[in-house]
Amino acid sequence: MSTPAESTLYYVHDPMCSWCWGFRPVWLSLQQLLPTSIHIVSWVGGLAPDSDTPMDQGMQQNLQATWRRIQEKIPGTRFNFDFWTQNRPRRSTYPACRAVICAREMADQEAAMTLAIQQAYYLEARNPSDLKTLVDLAHSIGLDRRLFEDKMRSPETHQTLLEELERVRAIGVYSFPSLVIEKDHHRLNIPIDYLSSGNLFKQIQHFLQTESH
Repeated sequence: MSTPAESTLYYVHDPMCSWCWGFRPVWLSLQQLLPTSIHIVSWVGGLAPDSDTPMDQGMQQNLQATWRRIQEKIPGTRFNFDFWTQNRPRRSTYPACRAVICAREMADQEAAMTLAIQQAYYLEARNPSDLKTLVDLAHSIGLDRRLFEDKMRSPETHQTLLEELERVRAIGVYSFPSLVIEKDHHRLNIPIDYLSSGNLFKQIQHFLQTESH
């Protein structure tokens, strides 16, 4: 099938979204299936605004239950539950989202930064809501520590995040992960399949074929 270049697949995620962590293998597999004529755009979703307030016990228990559900639904997904006893959890993902934007703008390292955050959070029990953690992770993927921290603190970076969140809402995305395929100003939100990249690819193909007629 020939797919016109105006086709765009939007992937909206949050680096601290546990379902996005579970979806990672299928997302990587799907990208291998897509023709190069489909332009992939990855945006952060901003799951939770900046906050210094400790997460209450109820929220902590709900998130731990979510981690267990993901392990059951998506075989092979791993979580390190030590996070909940070794950290002061906060419901704050905007810092991690800004870190992804900084890595994108500094060195086109968005994917590497996202993975570094996910591995730190879910496998190493480190807190990506903390600036120090994010600066250390940026350094680990080859970014300059001082420049990265300066960029993280800049009002311009936060404004870039807010503008990205507006674009996310403009394409009708309010949950993560989300996939939206667009062609000729027509869009379809593809239901996420956490187990089958082939099923997602078929849905994308069907939409593009339909739009071509």
